[in-house]
Amino acid sequence: SIASADMDLNQLEAFLTAQTKKQGGITPDQAAVIAKFWKNHRTQIHESLISQSRWDHVLKNMNWRVDLKSQLRHIDQINTPVAIVEMELGKNGQ
Repeated sequence: SIASADMDLNQLEAFLTAQTKKQGGITPDQAAVIAKFWKNHRTQIHESLISQSRWDHVLKNMNWRVDLKSQLRHIDQINTPVAIVEMELGKNGQ
């Protein structure tokens, strides 16, 4: 929860206080250790989560167009727009 919300120190303190008051939660000593760890490693944890959540591919090219149908069996489908999107992906650095 701390890492996914990228909590600042005020949010962290409020969250850990709530966790110590919750039945079956953490002890104040555990909260202090978690707070110290988060303060020392917040940037590295955040960078790691960002790198894990990114695609390995990059968008190399994208084409799109909107087509209108002019002849169909059913008259209510005429002039219905259809979007066509083509994306070309490539490996990062290639």
